[in-house]
Amino acid sequence: MSSQPRADVNNNGLKAINTVEKNNRTSSENDNSITDAMWGRVCKRFTDEFGVQALTSWVQQLCFKGLEGTSVELTAPTKFVRDWIQRHYAPRLKDFFQAENPRIQSLNIRISTGQQPNINSNIVSSAPSQNQNPNANTKDTTEAIAEGSAIDPRYNFNNFVVGKSNELAYAAAKRIAESKEVPFNPLFLHGGVGLGKTHLMHAIAWETKRNNPDSRVVYVSAEKFMYEFISALRFKDTHAFKQKFRNVDLLMVDDVQFIANKESTQEEFFHTFNALMDNRCQVIITADRSPTDLEGIEDRIVSRLGWGLVADIHPTDYELRFGILQSKAEQATPHVNIDPEVLEFLARRITSNVRELEGALNRVMAYATLIGRPITMDMTREVLQDLIRANDRKLTIDEIQRAVAEYYNLRLSEMLSQRRARNIARPRQVAMYLSKQMTPRSLPEIGRRFGGRDHTTVMHAVRKIEDLRRDDSGLEDDITRLMRRLEN
Repeated sequence: MSSQPRADVNNNGLKAINTVEKNNRTSSENDNSITDAMWGRVCKRFTDEFGVQALTSWVQQLCFKGLEGTSVELTAPTKFVRDWIQRHYAPRLKDFFQAENPRIQSLNIRISTGQQPNINSNIVSSAPSQNQNPNANTKDTTEAIAEGSAIDPRYNFNNFVVGKSNELAYAAAKRIAESKEVPFNPLFLHGGVGLGKTHLMHAIAWETKRNNPDSRVVYVSAEKFMYEFISALRFKDTHAFKQKFRNVDLLMVDDVQFIANKESTQEEFFHTFNALMDNRCQVIITADRSPTDLEGIEDRIVSRLGWGLVADIHPTDYELRFGILQSKAEQATPHVNIDPEVLEFLARRITSNVRELEGALNRVMAYATLIGRPITMDMTREVLQDLIRANDRKLTIDEIQRAVAEYYNLRLSEMLSQRRARNIARPRQVAMYLSKQMTPRSLPEIGRRFGGRDHTTVMHAVRKIEDLRRDDSGLEDDITRLMRRLEN
């Protein structure tokens, strides 16, 4: 992962610092030497030394309360946040305050259970404007921005680790976020759970707002789109619903598969999509599978989803998983030593998805910090024994079917159908063969998972592929690639 240029760090840091200053106004006027401006300068010093990520992830969650005697008073939303900051950042924060005011002798961080972390703002914006109240209801700011689900500033392009499995999706997302024109419409990102689709959506939103603060951006899950539409019907307010979703520059809908078999919602989504396309407004959609494999979605919608660029995010390989862990460790633990052997172990054993991989590292770091133990291989195995057991599970027939269909550019439904055309029958036989070789399932069970076929059909497929592998080097290469992909 390339390092972030200092200019960008300073620029982004100032934006994050503005958020801190706006979100942490205190009514205390007991000591005029400690001001919001001084708190902002302290945060600027912190950002220069530790980076924007540490600021937004930890220090931005603090609320500055003022000065009592020679002590700076701060509050944290949870015990975990307080303890982490005290262990990792408190000494340097005190130094930064003392540089501003030599009278300061200590920091006092209390827990305020009613306090909400600043990063949870529901405003879709890269930074609040000078006259914007960050705690205001989203509806009060619709003139400046479009409302939608919360955008997490931790998900940006700078901390998205790129590998072969996601390089096309990343490049497309960057092009859209940086382009003044609509390069391709829609952009359709698809892949399994926890592979980075939502991360890229958030990154696009932040980068778009950074490049053009006046742009109207809406990020929403398909489920929320459905619920808001149902609510609009119930309260006879469909006009406001249409204004919200059609009067935008960029609409992003996450997990579109959730509106499958929802006829009324699909009807409204279809018309919203058409209206935005007609106005040359950018649309970005994500799902867990390609448009042609979406079941329960109307054909006219499926057709339109494939109009622009369809980018697949494949499961991560070992190198990418290790790179993600390295990046995560560097960003979150500037003073915690993690043996590369531990990162290698996690990259090899936690293979399901990136979200679970990062969660595993977070658990190890939190345990080490709170209990006060060094991060060793033995401690890692102890803390993650449940995850390691879960990731030792066997490959499933469903996973094999999806991988083979994707490899041969077939719809999953075609491979499971009764069609006997060679371009469908041969991949079906390959999938049956791999199911027999790579899972403990019986021939009758494999047959049932392939459209209710008899076990003799599976047996014939296995023998056929075994024979062909000896004479057909192309098929042998296909089998080898598929096995390697499935093993990873």
